[in-house]
Amino acid sequence: VQLQASGGGLVQAGGSLRLSCAASGRTFSSYALGWFRQAPGKEREFVAVISGSGSSTIYSESVKGRFTISRDYAKNTLFLQMNSLKPEDTAVYYCAARTSLTTLARLIDYWGQGTLVTVSS
Repeated sequence: VQLQASGGGLVQAGGSLRLSCAASGRTFSSYALGWFRQAPGKEREFVAVISGSGSSTIYSESVKGRFTISRDYAKNTLFLQMNSLKPEDTAVYYCAARTSLTTLARLIDYWGQGTLVTVSS
């Protein structure tokens, strides 16, 4: 699986952004897809994940209620709608794939290249 993330940018606190991740391959529905992020000087952390069927989602406590993960099977694309953004959301966001749900970066099978989100105060 090849993943290509896009949609990052500069936004003011309280604003919104929508990240996209285009996935290649014919087995899109076989993979759980997720988002992780890494701020400067920090470890990569889990943000959200959605199951292959789309029926299950998990969010980190820091984004729950503000971010929504979704996937479009016709377009083989993963999305992350980010609302009420805070300066602490500033990071490089990576999309990721694995054959089953996980919140652990060390278990991810495939990574996208990352897209930078900067939230100004």
